Amino acid sequence: MASTSCSTAVGMTTLILPYFNHCPASTVDAVLLSHPDTLHLGALPYAMKNLGLSAPVYSTEPVHRMGLLTMYDQYLSRKAMSEFDLFTLDDIDSAFQIVTRLTFSQNHHLSGKGEGIVIAPHVAGHLLGGTIWKITKDGEDVIYAVDFNHRKERHLNGTVLNSFVRPAVLITDAYNALNNQPLARHREKEILENTIVKALEAGGNVLLPVDTAGRVLELVLILEQFWAQRLLNYPILFLTYVTTSTIDYVKSFLEWMSDSIAKSFETTRDNAFLLKHVRLLINKSELDNAPVGPKVVLASMASLEAGSSHDIFVEWAADPRNLVLFTERAQFGTLARMLQADPPPKAVKVTMSKRVPLVGEELFAYEEEQERLRKEEALKASLIKEEEAKASHIPDNNMSDPMVIDAGNAHTSLDAAGSQGGRHWDILIDGFVPPPTSVAPMFPFYENVSDWDDFGEVINPDDYVIKEEDMDQSAMTIGGDMDGKLDEGSASLILDTKPSKVVSSELTVQVKCSLIYVDYEGRSDGRSVKSILAHVAPLKLVLVHGSAEATEHLRQHCMKQVCPHVYAPQIEETIDVTSDLCAYKVQLSEKLMSNVLFKKLGEYEIAWVDADVGKTENGMLSILPISAPAPPHSSVLVGDLKLADFKQFLSGKGVQVEFAGGALRCGEYVTLRKVGHGSQKGGGSGTQQIVIEGPLCEDYYMIRDYLYSQFYLL
Repeated sequence: MASTSCSTAVGMTTLILPYFNHCPASTVDAVLLSHPDTLHLGALPYAMKNLGLSAPVYSTEPVHRMGLLTMYDQYLSRKAMSEFDLFTLDDIDSAFQIVTRLTFSQNHHLSGKGEGIVIAPHVAGHLLGGTIWKITKDGEDVIYAVDFNHRKERHLNGTVLNSFVRPAVLITDAYNALNNQPLARHREKEILENTIVKALEAGGNVLLPVDTAGRVLELVLILEQFWAQRLLNYPILFLTYVTTSTIDYVKSFLEWMSDSIAKSFETTRDNAFLLKHVRLLINKSELDNAPVGPKVVLASMASLEAGSSHDIFVEWAADPRNLVLFTERAQFGTLARMLQADPPPKAVKVTMSKRVPLVGEELFAYEEEQERLRKEEALKASLIKEEEAKASHIPDNNMSDPMVIDAGNAHTSLDAAGSQGGRHWDILIDGFVPPPTSVAPMFPFYENVSDWDDFGEVINPDDYVIKEEDMDQSAMTIGGDMDGKLDEGSASLILDTKPSKVVSSELTVQVKCSLIYVDYEGRSDGRSVKSILAHVAPLKLVLVHGSAEATEHLRQHCMKQVCPHVYAPQIEETIDVTSDLCAYKVQLSEKLMSNVLFKKLGEYEIAWVDADVGKTENGMLSILPISAPAPPHSSVLVGDLKLADFKQFLSGKGVQVEFAGGALRCGEYVTLRKVGHGSQKGGGSGTQQIVIEGPLCEDYYMIRDYLYSQFYLL
């Protein structure tokens, strides 16, 4: 099975997409989408259109919806300034119509070539609906976790990656391995008070180049709440081709957001995305008509290569009062990356492109070419139609048709009918060429016989069910409500079929405005990544997506602190991470199973079995009851106790607990201390002991009983 996240940036297509041509689509059995941005799903329409990718695609509902809007915005932004032909809007629709949507922690069993494989999405943080994929086969887990965030934010919970322990393989990224972030409150003070408000008070405008439906949601909430707290009146404008559709969909995804947002809606019915200070725009002309004065504009694209952000930057760059605030590191080769260099350039060359309607000789030549193409298509269609007609009306002299009447009588009756009253009519039957042996055309007649019962005509409920694909088609209706995929302005661009061309010109822009970068990407920093990887302790680790320096740094760290098997494959490099664990399929006899007592352990059921091992006729191992009495065995406690979780448990039982010197003090006399680790360097299993210290008293036995309740006793 090949599992992939179709990742590319549309602005980097010439560099990245050629690699897809070396990956045969037939080798891909399933596509798992992790996040709703172009880095994780931007190549999906291209792969399905040009590479023949037909594998099933899986994602969460927000990744599907927000990803669809992201690709719409990307296409419309590129089409407005270039002859973009990698894919069309129809290709985007076709790619996303086949996506199977799953909820968090939902186990989905693959079929066909993926028989026996179970996939499940889990919370990744970073973006709405962002997913860590757990792939299970024969009891072994493969975790695909890229671009995760352990921190809880305004609209998202933190990742659950640290809840996985000892997977067979963990695939993650080294993107932030060398970066350490300041505290969230310090970053917010930096982004709001020291940058945005300061620029506005100086009479300047603030541009935030953002993505379409990803990290911009967190920024919108930050600005919305800060404006409400400080009673600011500066306009905040959010500009993409799909702005209103994005916010409308987000309003319905509250159950996918942070606990605080969900709880607020449950108690007060307050939707965090009912924006009062942020105005939604879908066309740059609306921005041009906005009142003159300081304002904050969030505009796509974050790369400044296309979209409204490109044009706004060109207009505002020469004013030293203005500010361009970057909240994410731009991709290599983009204008945003060039501006984020240290020191930034004093002047940059940009290409200004605009789509204009054809006029004069160009329009005449275009219409002539279209007319020629229409005639060619019509000629081809007529030739095909004639061939089909000839093939379907081959004379059969041996055919005996009781409905055929005498030829002479037929002509007489037809002539009589045509000449009645001295008037004549020509009878033209379009699309029907009667064979020579036929004298009268007879068309088939089918009588629709309805079923009736004691209550009247029987109604088939299936005739009234609206299929999902029909709903998707109806969703294309123009409007900014929840039933529409596109905003009115975006739809007008699509429906505008006037002949046009792209006119481009080179322009040198003097960059006098302020350029500031504040990390608000929503990814775990290097320190947190190392801590999480040490806790998860995979048997094998695969590092992808990161600079060479960051990848090598994290690889060396993990080989010393996490596990010895760390891989950092290059593009197009294949690695073998087949598990070294021995897993066998065994056949359990009914007699044995009737005497086994299973206990629930997370997603599994476990039991202690004393049995004899044999082989069946087909070579499968069989487990049979032993003939002699089973020897006694020591009790085994199964589980992984976290002292922090146990502290909360004891607090709920009314026990006073606190951490002191790495130990957990329970009441006045009892102390719990962990000795050893659940895993050892080198990939082997270690021994974890929990020592209870204190005098033998009532509190001691009570704490011990509570401790035993956290494990499974076999």
